[in-house]
Amino acid sequence: MTTVTTDVITDLKGRADTLFLRKRLLGFALPAAVLVYLAYIFFAFDIPGLADRANLDNGKTLIRDSYSYKTHVTLDNRSGDITYAIEGERKGTYPDGMRPDWVSDRDGMTVVDLGRGNSVQFAQGFARIVQQDGLTVTARPDRDGVNADLPAGPLPDMISASKNRLMVTLPDARVTVTRNRVEVFKYAFGWELFFFTLDSPYHGMGFPTLLSKAVSGEAGAIWDDFWGNAMWRHADVAWALFETILMAFLGTFGAAMVALPLAFLAARNFTPLMPLRFAARRLFDFFRGVDALIWTIVLARAFGPGPLTGALAILITDTGSFGKMFSEALENVDGKQIEGIQSTGAKPVQRYRFGVIPQVTPVFLSQVLYFLESNTRSATIIGAITGGGIGLLLTQAIITQKDWEEVSYYIVLIILMVMVMDWLSGLLRRKLIKG
Repeated sequence: MTTVTTDVITDLKGRADTLFLRKRLLGFALPAAVLVYLAYIFFAFDIPGLADRANLDNGKTLIRDSYSYKTHVTLDNRSGDITYAIEGERKGTYPDGMRPDWVSDRDGMTVVDLGRGNSVQFAQGFARIVQQDGLTVTARPDRDGVNADLPAGPLPDMISASKNRLMVTLPDARVTVTRNRVEVFKYAFGWELFFFTLDSPYHGMGFPTLLSKAVSGEAGAIWDDFWGNAMWRHADVAWALFETILMAFLGTFGAAMVALPLAFLAARNFTPLMPLRFAARRLFDFFRGVDALIWTIVLARAFGPGPLTGALAILITDTGSFGKMFSEALENVDGKQIEGIQSTGAKPVQRYRFGVIPQVTPVFLSQVLYFLESNTRSATIIGAITGGGIGLLLTQAIITQKDWEEVSYYIVLIILMVMVMDWLSGLLRRKLIKG
């Protein structure tokens, strides 16, 4: 019978207390380290300063521009000409004799009804802004500046006035008066001229009327007016989407074809020579260690901008990724199948074709299809750099900062494209892998 002495019990108790204390301290130390790290980030990234610099009004304007459009009514104080244009674009200018139905003439002045009791009355060298609460601002622009009759006391936030410029911001509109022009911007919900421009005979027609005309033999003309829309450029957008998908397709499958033979050189069970395996694996590290965006910039300097440059950047990066994954899959193949094929007198190439490829094909296809889906998103950013695809149109729309509804349109298309590629890759995986 074993007797446990008091010293042994004391020693065990001391060890247990030390272990519990260590775990207790570790349990407090980890949350404390996380809190210290978060505090460091809070000050290192200047979160308080970021909150001070944030401009919520600009954010609201950007969000509103994404689902609405502006109609510009502009009076040239020098010539007296008045123009009406959607988003201020020449392609969206109303033809002579046409104007919005909320613009009228009264007492020799042009009256713009802005809704909610707000209106603007102007003529050459004169502008009057009437607000729903009875507040009226009158401006008389001339060569010396903008002479404005402003309400007494401190100016409300909606009014910004200087010697050469007066701006009044209303709920769904904005009025700007300068020496040279009076501009009224009226917001309206929707994407105006999305289907047909103002010069199209089908503009403003309802769906039943369009359907009737299409059945009566005008389907081709209706499609041409829609597809050739000068404002929304549907044909150019469709081609840009095709270029983006093409970049992802060529880069992904090109990388798979290049990486497959190189993967045999990096697999331990197929290449016994250590120097050769080492060289192949370091080549894969080099390709995938540099991001696709960096390769895009390098290749753009070498070959110039274009969709092919983007496809090559994806190909180079994915060659490194595929090479690593393919070689690891090859190292895990079952050698018995290879031995069975070898027993029939098959040559090395035949052993690889019938004993190795069938085993790794499901893994290869799954990885390639996943990368194709992922590269569809990456091709959008790459296209913005190389000058191709939907990414270029998105970048152009963001830089101009005038038609954010176009930015929303391109983002919606990109999301739909990714969703379709996700569905398609899943369908192909089920068909090709499961049978």
